[in-house]
Amino acid sequence: MSVIIRGGTVVNADASVRADVLCEGGVIRAIGTDVHAPAGAEVVDAGGALVMPGGIDTHTHMELPFMGTVTVDDFFTGTAAGLSGGTTMILDFVIPAAKQSMMEAYRNWSGWAEKSASDYGFHAAVTWWDESVHRDMGTLVNEHGINSFKHFMAYKGAMMADDEVLVNSFTRALELGALPTVHAENGELVFQLQNKLVGMGLVGPEQHPVSRPPAVEAEATNRAIRLAEVIGCPVYIVHVSNEEALQAIVRARATGQRVFGEVLAGHLTIDDSVYRHPDWRVAAAHVMSPPFRAKKHQDALWAGLQAGHLQTTATDHCAFCDEQKAMGAENFAKIPNGCAGVEDRMAVIWDAGVNSGRLTPNEFVRVTSANAAQIFNVYPRKGVVAVGSDADLVVWDPSASKTITTAKSVSKVGYNVFEGRTVTGLPVVTLSQGKVVWTGGDLRAVRGAGRYVKRPPFPTLFDALRRQAALNAPQAVKRSA
Repeated sequence: MSVIIRGGTVVNADASVRADVLCEGGVIRAIGTDVHAPAGAEVVDAGGALVMPGGIDTHTHMELPFMGTVTVDDFFTGTAAGLSGGTTMILDFVIPAAKQSMMEAYRNWSGWAEKSASDYGFHAAVTWWDESVHRDMGTLVNEHGINSFKHFMAYKGAMMADDEVLVNSFTRALELGALPTVHAENGELVFQLQNKLVGMGLVGPEQHPVSRPPAVEAEATNRAIRLAEVIGCPVYIVHVSNEEALQAIVRARATGQRVFGEVLAGHLTIDDSVYRHPDWRVAAAHVMSPPFRAKKHQDALWAGLQAGHLQTTATDHCAFCDEQKAMGAENFAKIPNGCAGVEDRMAVIWDAGVNSGRLTPNEFVRVTSANAAQIFNVYPRKGVVAVGSDADLVVWDPSASKTITTAKSVSKVGYNVFEGRTVTGLPVVTLSQGKVVWTGGDLRAVRGAGRYVKRPPFPTLFDALRRQAALNAPQAVKRSA
């Protein structure tokens, strides 16, 4: 089946041009004016709207076992929600339990993900260390197309990686040409602050940000960057939420260090007043880590995105419903951490970014898809409207508007952290693999239609890094007798 999008303006990260787009066999076959379409091709009338690459959410947790429960959005409902919002690929996480084999965890997640409606890939978390982890990292890179490894510096007693694990894993990633990624919070400090607050009888959701102040994120961000500097590997900091952590990234990049930063749509638009909401359920719904911050941090994060110090936008989609959040009714530290958002990221960032003048439409494409595709090595298959690229496309109407409501959400979570926000600029048609999967509010997601996308390592970048590390290595000094 062929699909031709007529009458739109193609918007890529580098340029915009009025053109038709022909899709056949799941890829883009032609771009230009008056493109000939074969007989019987489905015609999508863009009507002067924008035609952009489908969004890539670099950070989701579908079907995640965590804190004694499992997120309510599985790989089908979560990716279907993404398609409704213009996101056509997610990067999720394989997270081994304590002492669990990485390969066993990979097989588990691979089985769960077979129901995905959109294309997907995996980061793999390193939660402990021995020789089997060293071996399995090589297998995941060389045989299964995983080129990024996640490290949680938080969640003591569960999945927290100490400095020994970080050093070993970063070193192995450098050998393999894979990118270390880091959830940067000082887990020991968080643990101590949580215990102190609970011991004082302060147990409500409003204590969540108190137990995880900006300093604990800034310290861990700086520590991860300094470790990467010494080892000579790049590092990618996920969900940067505050100015101090951003400053650590800016300092490192100013010296030429390869540090990448990700920011969430929620951290760009939601502030910490939500934790003081009089309705406990509303406050608990916003419990995620790092927490939402004071408004002043939003301006800094937007500036970081505009300046290129933060390259990607994500959601950390991790959907726990009201019943699950209630596990922490007597202790905020037991509220499952996570919020949904995969279906609203694109619209929220367009409305808050492009409509405010912070981003151009081309920059919007850069931070919602192109940069992600390049950093995680699936470009130009993804992240660009180009001949030969996957036909993952969004027809975007900058004038379309809606008020975000739970009642119209695809996610199964039952609430929406963007509830009541009116956004202007919406996906009116989404194509995945050249098929229309969302049009005019009609969701046509197909269970199991998504493909696992292998991501090769980065030999050119890492060869350069190894040469640089060799030049910077301390030289032994031979003392004369």
